[in-house]
Amino acid sequence: MNGRLAGRSLVVVGGTSGLGLSAVRACVREGARVVAVGRDPDKVRVVVDELGVSVRGVVGDAIEPGTARAAIDRAVAEFGRLDGLYHVAGGSGRRRGDGPLHEISDDGWQYTLQLNLASQFYSNRAAVTQFLAQGGGGTVVNCGSVLGYSPSPQFFATHAYAASKAALIGLTRSAAAYYAPQNIRFNLVAPELVATPMSQRAQADEAILGFIQHKQPLDGGRIGQPEDLDSLVVWLLSAESRFVTGQVIAVDGGWTVSDGL
Repeated sequence: MNGRLAGRSLVVVGGTSGLGLSAVRACVREGARVVAVGRDPDKVRVVVDELGVSVRGVVGDAIEPGTARAAIDRAVAEFGRLDGLYHVAGGSGRRRGDGPLHEISDDGWQYTLQLNLASQFYSNRAAVTQFLAQGGGGTVVNCGSVLGYSPSPQFFATHAYAASKAALIGLTRSAAAYYAPQNIRFNLVAPELVATPMSQRAQADEAILGFIQHKQPLDGGRIGQPEDLDSLVVWLLSAESRFVTGQVIAVDGGWTVSDGL
């Protein structure tokens, strides 16, 4: 099959809904073979049925240390090697007690960091271990958030979430520096408010939608769509970006350069 990812073996953690599912579809269109990881067996089955022989499914929770390793082992067993990892799985800890610093519960803090930081540590560690075992080479794309460095105190005051995404930038950049001599690349994409299952609260809030019109003014001022990230993710997973590592790239509709008034 032809395409920018032809012959590449990838793992997408969180590949059965939202940003991850959109990326899996885009990678398959570009010729990749993909192991898609998700918690819900039914969603995993739907993705495999939809995309056919180019996709394998692994059921597991990203916060469990062995999930990413199992997915990578599946990719190696089925496709011969691992060429890239895209980690999307994560989410809000608001219902568990995330919020402004003085209101965060101990459980909310621990849960949110486990969901958004520890899970990516597990997958990144498993991927780089496999890349080294293969003799070097490979690429990791982490999914962060503009809230990791561009706060929105009025509408998105979830400080554990922001801390987890900021810490992920540090992990990505330090790993990029350390493993560059082995030709192993680490980059991070930082989306804004995107229409995914995680953002349903925001999508239904008229005040937030009005804010977004000004905070994300590109393309008429709208909430992002999962497909807005696909071209960048494909590029970062491809050989076209072989001279790029340690970068934090926002796909934010203008969020980081707009007041949102």
